[in-house]
Amino acid sequence: MAGRRVAIVGAGMTKFVRRALETGPELAWEAASKALESCEMTLDQIDAVVLGSAPDAFDGVHMKVEYLSPGAGAWGKPTIRGYVGGGTGVFAAIQGWYHIASGMFDTVLVVCEEKMSSCHPHPQAAFNYIFDHTLERPLGPNLLWIFALEMNAYMTKYGLTKRDIALVAVKNKRNAAGHPAAQLADPDITVEDVLNSEVLAWPVQRLDVSPTSDGAVAVVMAADHVARRVTNKPVWVEGVGWSLDTQYWTNRDLSYPTYVEEAARKAYAMAGIREPRKEIHIVEPYDPFDYKELHHLEGLLLADRGKAAELVALGIANRDGDMPVTPSGGLLGVGNPIAAAGLMKVAELFWQLRGEAGPRQVPGQPRRGLAQAWGDLMQVGTVIILGI
Repeated sequence: MAGRRVAIVGAGMTKFVRRALETGPELAWEAASKALESCEMTLDQIDAVVLGSAPDAFDGVHMKVEYLSPGAGAWGKPTIRGYVGGGTGVFAAIQGWYHIASGMFDTVLVVCEEKMSSCHPHPQAAFNYIFDHTLERPLGPNLLWIFALEMNAYMTKYGLTKRDIALVAVKNKRNAAGHPAAQLADPDITVEDVLNSEVLAWPVQRLDVSPTSDGAVAVVMAADHVARRVTNKPVWVEGVGWSLDTQYWTNRDLSYPTYVEEAARKAYAMAGIREPRKEIHIVEPYDPFDYKELHHLEGLLLADRGKAAELVALGIANRDGDMPVTPSGGLLGVGNPIAAAGLMKVAELFWQLRGEAGPRQVPGQPRRGLAQAWGDLMQVGTVIILGI
């Protein structure tokens, strides 16, 4: 790996809820405080802060870094904001990594926050402004419709059924039952529940989709010499990668996430991984929709094209399967405060690799995990590989 070795040494998060009573800065403070407390560090020991959030419109303020900075402990410190839509949570951790790997800082606090309930009447209205105002917006695109087109293209190309895909929502919502911060955990949900839920834009149904959420997550990252002093269980960043495809959804292959494959290949090369299906022990792919988990597993080269659904159907992707996928419960079960959701997946790997995931702990002794996020104009792939 280029540069200095970097580890995650602490993590914390708030509960993910539909409508938090706390302000955005208060959510950021809670997550940051928990992360620092988890590694017995104080803000005085932090050299710089990375803040991640999706559109300012969600919290209802512009200049969101300035808005969140008091809660995130950023006053008086070098601070940078990361924003690549849904890809932000993983990309913020990558930003923390390169600030330290480069030798610029020894310690970085990474905080991602989103308060979507501040956006009235619904965050969907804010999403409409992500489209090109001249070429696309006159067509009246809706983000949900674009996902419906993509899900339909994926199902049609590989002959997948709604039942094949609904198994992902069932797995993740059941997994979330072991997560203390979960918003939509349901240990008793069935495939029939998903298939009988409200149709939003065919083939997308209500229980195929993650909820709108409020919440925040933080991790503490440190250079090798600091990490070994702070903890005897550092979790190392072994590889990172990110990639950007065309912003025009009409010009992309909707059945395959090329941008995820390109990001994964960069991360695998950095980590020295030649056979990802054998060398990755836990996967936390981005799952705002159930079909996206399958889509992303294929882009990550962890399943052949059109075959990821078999990993779920055969139990291979279960928490006690050969390749646990989304043991946290993911966005479908824990919740989806956009930027914070991606960093939640990084935090989950931190807890899993240290054996501290409680009832969510995967069996055995996993030594390497991968977290991935996706977003912006649905064309950004961000990947981080952690190991012990």
